[in-house]
Amino acid sequence: MHMSDSRQIDAPQDVVWAAILDPEVLKACVPGCTEMSGSPEEGFEATVVQKVGPVKATFKGKVVLENMDAPNSVTLTGEGKGGAAGFAKGGADVTLKPGADGGTELHYEVEAKVGGKLAQLGSRIIDGFAKKMADQFFSNFQQAVEGPADPDAAAAEDAEPTEKKKGWLKRIVS
Repeated sequence: MHMSDSRQIDAPQDVVWAAILDPEVLKACVPGCTEMSGSPEEGFEATVVQKVGPVKATFKGKVVLENMDAPNSVTLTGEGKGGAAGFAKGGADVTLKPGADGGTELHYEVEAKVGGKLAQLGSRIIDGFAKKMADQFFSNFQQAVEGPADPDAAAAEDAEPTEKKKGWLKRIVS
């Protein structure tokens, strides 16, 4: 299965590059990621919990960064094993170029393969799931680098739970 797409990220190219190499950013961006450790030089180890159709599995795997041309391009290659559910492996070629208004154009090409019970689900389900995962990862990545689209709305959302908590706490104390 092969996918490619581009995104315009409103941040300088060196900031986007640093985010790609940051395990905390990657952990926050990978859907279902519960653990991420390692470094760009040694590679990253990750644990990801996902449900694909009727199959739910915990994948443990490793991602290696190759062909690094800072801050222009990198190839991420990974493989994860999900026990009885099977395995997933693939790679992504990520290219960064200066974009409009001081931003960065991020282009990616993803190639993925699955085996085991996952492969038995059929290519339509697998392809749809893989596209959704890639879209979700790069949307999360864009938001992590750029910050919330509307800072006022984000501040209001952050404030609401605190206010509710204060009201709840006040009722108990009173």
